[in-house]
Amino acid sequence: MKYSIQLTPLALAICLAHPALAQSQAVSGTVSGTMPEVRVVGQAMPQPLAGSDSSQLLSNVAGYNVAAGGGVSGLPVMNGFADDRLKIRIDGMEVSSACANHMNAPLSYIAPKQVGKIRMLAGLTPVSMGGDSIGGSIEVESAPAEFADAPGLLRSSGSVSLGARSVDRSVSAALSAGVANERLSIAYSGNRVRANSYRDGNGDQVRDSLYKSTNQSLTMAAQGGGQLLTLRLGTQRIPYQGFPNQYMDMTRNHADFANLNYNGALAWGKLDARLYWQRTEHDMGFFSAERAGKMPMLTEGRDRGYAVKAELPLAAGGALRLGHEYHSFRLEDYWPSVPGAMMMSPLVYLNIHDGKRDRVVLFAEWDQAVNAQWSTQLGLRGERVNSDAGQVQPYNYTMMNAADVDAAKLFNSRGHARRDNNVDLTALARYEAGAGASYEFGYARKTRSPNLYERYTWGRGTMAMRMINWFGDGNGYVGNLDLNPEVAHTLSASADWHDAARQRWSVKVTPYFSFVRDYVDADAIGSFNPYGVKTASGRLLRFANHDARLYGVNLAWNLALAQDARFGKLALKGTASITRGERTDGLDLYRMMPFNASVALEQAQGAWHNTLEAKLVGRKHLVDSQRLEPETGAYAVFNARAQYQAGRNVSLSAGVGNLFNRYYADPMGGVDLAGMAASRSGTLRALPGYGRSFDLGLTYSF
Repeated sequence: MKYSIQLTPLALAICLAHPALAQSQAVSGTVSGTMPEVRVVGQAMPQPLAGSDSSQLLSNVAGYNVAAGGGVSGLPVMNGFADDRLKIRIDGMEVSSACANHMNAPLSYIAPKQVGKIRMLAGLTPVSMGGDSIGGSIEVESAPAEFADAPGLLRSSGSVSLGARSVDRSVSAALSAGVANERLSIAYSGNRVRANSYRDGNGDQVRDSLYKSTNQSLTMAAQGGGQLLTLRLGTQRIPYQGFPNQYMDMTRNHADFANLNYNGALAWGKLDARLYWQRTEHDMGFFSAERAGKMPMLTEGRDRGYAVKAELPLAAGGALRLGHEYHSFRLEDYWPSVPGAMMMSPLVYLNIHDGKRDRVVLFAEWDQAVNAQWSTQLGLRGERVNSDAGQVQPYNYTMMNAADVDAAKLFNSRGHARRDNNVDLTALARYEAGAGASYEFGYARKTRSPNLYERYTWGRGTMAMRMINWFGDGNGYVGNLDLNPEVAHTLSASADWHDAARQRWSVKVTPYFSFVRDYVDADAIGSFNPYGVKTASGRLLRFANHDARLYGVNLAWNLALAQDARFGKLALKGTASITRGERTDGLDLYRMMPFNASVALEQAQGAWHNTLEAKLVGRKHLVDSQRLEPETGAYAVFNARAQYQAGRNVSLSAGVGNLFNRYYADPMGGVDLAGMAASRSGTLRALPGYGRSFDLGLTYSF
């Protein structure tokens, strides 16, 4: 038998898509032949300060930001829309946050080293990609199965990676290995990381930001005759993860998944079918001396579903896509009693009991090239969302617990089943004006039904309400059975100017405007003092519908400066974004990123690739006064990194994040609750960002 050993490319292909037709075609079929921009990023150190959080992999994309959470659990934000308002799929699977603080958000289930490709579309998402979301879509794919090039050959590949960061003394290791012939393939991927709490620009420890995480997956695939069958099995084990901007920490997150996918080219067109299942067991509490306490909170979640999509070619270069999806989510969220604690015993607190959320979907999407210059896409999607929850109970029925007792009685006296019939519509057009310009514009109606926590959490006591919070703002929340689905009407356009070969320069500008009917925000119903500190304030809030507007503009550019034998290739790249969000009654929306820009000077010569980058963020003064959101100052952070490819097998990388050790408050970080818990004095401050970090990485491929 012949053997052929080949290298697995250590690259991350990130398909960057703006709300435009060309990008949507890349995901669901091509009408005009235009392909999206593809960026390849070395995986040894994906980005400075990215650590092990996959949500950071898109941080250089205009309009994209990350709301701080734990070390592997940041929440993505696109054009002001965050978290559940985005459709996030991991290898086609829909994964729900099974946590009252959304500590196990979808992107936390895959490590950066396991990512093969990311597709991101903001705003005008094709109906074949979006659903039950109003802000856009992020699709993450693992490395695809690889096969030998010819019969009789055996292909083997793999890599070992090590990484370290000084700012949190983190150490990470990743291993991938695979073997395949021309028909069968099997591959393993594992990633493990451990980190201490990071330090800010003043050298002070940001308490309770330590974490440890392990992700493993096994991929088995078979192909033949234009058919591909892929089975992915995986696990995640997080024994602890601190959340400095939450009242609780993650003390365990165990998840297992199975994902079976068929993809085939048939006589009549293409068929893609998927069946998936994931189970999550999640615990919250306290684990570190950096923040003490005792209050166990347990969650069990289960996602399961299937998706079937058929693509039929039409005359004159058109394509019709038809699809059917089903997604089921089950949730048990309960808080065991604490012996000896009068307020937290003797019963089990049922936060969400027998929670159910089922979605049934049908969609149709039509791509058509009108002529050599014009192409269009029309899509219609219908969803039925059924949700329900069972009866609940507080810790006890004493007078000391009167607020929760009364709330439980009121909740149990009402019917809990809710049914939403949602309709999405997308209409896009693209115009190729010539060799140096293209224009895209469109309209989308997108709908999202409230999640289980928004509808079915019920506790009205201060302690119970503080446990419901995925915003990092130090406040407390309670659900609302009468919430309506959010309906967003979005208009967006994009102009892309470039040289004829798209090699020397390009400028792309994308303005957008969204009006959201029944945006799920909150109304204040009370106040409290966090940790009993009289100089600090917190709000008690109830989820409520309000109309809102979100608008802004994104800018991206690329300029080739020079190319010669002495200096190699020099290029200047950059982005700039500004987002504004407000309710129609004048209240500013929470966690809107202020003006921000990045400029990077890149040099590539031979085996070297070097980057010097500046990230600029303006002062945040438009804040949500109802949530007591803190203002933050303007700042500039500089990063430097270098990568050296030593032959075909070894890649070395080094970087310095926050080169000048600038102290800054993260405008998307919420408040530093862990710091207040330790000091028990002062006011709530905005969560500090990372200080200077020396990062090293080594990858050996075989």
